[in-house]
Amino acid sequence: MIPFPPVIARRRGRRGNPDGAELDHRTVSSLAITAAFLLVSFTQTTAHAQAYQCRMPAQVSVPAIMPDAKPRRLPVTGYTLAVSWSPEFCKGREMQARHRTQCSGRNGHFGFVVHGLWPESRGNWPQWCPASRRLTPAEARRNLCMMPSTRLVARQWSKHGSCMTRRPETYFKVTRILWNSLRFPDMDRLSRQDGLTAGDIRTQIANANGGWEKEHIGIRLDRRGWLEELRLCYGKDFRPVRCDRRRFGARDRVRARIWRGL
Repeated sequence: MIPFPPVIARRRGRRGNPDGAELDHRTVSSLAITAAFLLVSFTQTTAHAQAYQCRMPAQVSVPAIMPDAKPRRLPVTGYTLAVSWSPEFCKGREMQARHRTQCSGRNGHFGFVVHGLWPESRGNWPQWCPASRRLTPAEARRNLCMMPSTRLVARQWSKHGSCMTRRPETYFKVTRILWNSLRFPDMDRLSRQDGLTAGDIRTQIANANGGWEKEHIGIRLDRRGWLEELRLCYGKDFRPVRCDRRRFGARDRVRARIWRGL
């Protein structure tokens, strides 16, 4: 296992963050070095593109996001990177205007995409913390090949990123570093495996990423067993950690299916 160095820097007295910890430039720099080391160390792993022929408009607008719950200010004890399987999400949404960027095929074809980076607090989610800075259209566009929806990008900053850092640019830079450090197996081949289980998916994801074990990877299936999302569990220092029961999701022996798209 490749050791992950501690990367969290702390500041005291930040409003809205009870334990005073926030992401800053030292955090981002250390995390970037770790990610680069992992990529160099595991170049033998096949990296399948998750955003094929991604083409985004030159200009985008940022929608206004209204909180749908009360602010929840809690000490951050870890993080979850939620990674959605786009073909499953887009099933039946190909012609919907609000999902045009991700699902129509006009802006590219997507495999896994980032749903969001969520701060964790002992089994709960800090959310909707006060934010002094707004997400700019330029920053939203920068992340669209990773998160192909301006509404999703804006909502993740407002709901989750605001509880991690003061700047949306920092939140998305950390998200990109984590995202770009990951490798995924050939999902088309995996989808054709007879008797596929949630444990098989976990094993393949872990095998593709040094330092990851099966217990670090949550699997979310729908009621019919189709893969919807991965929940990748990190500690406060951004090292992979065992997922709690809520994030772990489907047990290893549960049968699973993977939609390959139309």
